[in-house]
Amino acid sequence: MSTTVAVLLPCYNEEAAIGATVAGFRAALPDATIYVYDNNSSDRTIEVARAAGAVVRSERIQGKGAVVRRMFADVDADIYVMADGDATYDAAAAPELVARLLDEQLDMVVGQRVSEAALAYRRGHRFGNAMLTGMLARLFGRSFTDILSGYRVFSRRFVKSFPSLSAGFEIETEISVHALELRMPVAEVTTRYFARPEGSASKLSTYGDGFRIARTIATLYRIERPLWFFGAIGLLLALIAVVLAVPIVITYLHTGLVPRFPTAILATGLVILASLCLFSGLILDTVVRGRREVRRLAYLAHPAPGSGWIAR
Repeated sequence: MSTTVAVLLPCYNEEAAIGATVAGFRAALPDATIYVYDNNSSDRTIEVARAAGAVVRSERIQGKGAVVRRMFADVDADIYVMADGDATYDAAAAPELVARLLDEQLDMVVGQRVSEAALAYRRGHRFGNAMLTGMLARLFGRSFTDILSGYRVFSRRFVKSFPSLSAGFEIETEISVHALELRMPVAEVTTRYFARPEGSASKLSTYGDGFRIARTIATLYRIERPLWFFGAIGLLLALIAVVLAVPIVITYLHTGLVPRFPTAILATGLVILASLCLFSGLILDTVVRGRREVRRLAYLAHPAPGSGWIAR
C-alpha cells in the first residue's frame, strides 16, 4: 500500500510568494496533494494558489493556530508536510524529511533552519528563538534546536492525536510540547532558510508574539506539571510565612506575648494558602496523568509511519 502525502501551507496575504512555494513542493513531492489554507487574505493569495495547482480552502478564524487546527482536522493522509507559504523554507528538502520519518518510523521531523542571508531572520528573532528553546528545555527536560520552525513533517498518529489549543504563532511551541510530553520518536534535519521574496512581509511580531509564546510555555507548564508549578508557589508562600513568623516566635518565647497579632494572622494565612497550593498540585497531577493516558491511547490507535507502507 502506497503512502499518501499531504503538503499543508497556511497562508495570509502571501500573493508574492505562494505561487513559488506551491511550485517548489510540487517539484519536490510530485505525488503529494498540496493544500493551501487561506486565512482571510485581502490580496490575490487564493487566485495565485489555485493557478499554481493547489487545493485551496479557507479558515475564517484569524490566527495560525486556528488554521493548523482546521488543517489537521480536515485533511486525511499518512504523512503531513507543513510549511509556511512565504517561500522561506527549502521545498527541495521535503523528500529527505519524509524519508527520515518513514525509515526510522518517527512521528515528527523538524526542519532546523540554517540561513546565510542576513534578512532571513528579523532582528531579535534568533535571540528570542534561543531563549524560548532554552526555557522549554528547562521546563520539560529536553527540547529541540529550533522549536519555532514552521517546517515539519508529521505522522498520521501525531496529527490525529494533537489537541491544538493555540490561536497564533505559539502553535509551534504547543506542537513541540505535545511531542515531548508523549515522548514521541522525533528528529531534526538541517534545512536551508531563505529571505522572503520581494513584496512579501512577515506577519510575526518580535515582542508581541515572543511574549505570547513565552506565556504559552508557562501555561503549558502549569497544565502539564501542576505539582511542580503549584508546589513552587506553595513553597514560596511557606518561606514568606516562616520569615514573618520567626520574630513573633522569638518574642513569644522570651515574653509569652504576641505583640504583632496581625502579622501572626498573616503568617498563618500564608501557611494555609501554601498547603492548599500543595494539595491542589497533587490533585491536578493525578488528573493530568489520567488525561495523558487518554492522549497516549489516542496516539496509539494509529499505526506507526512506514509500518507496511511503501514510500513512493
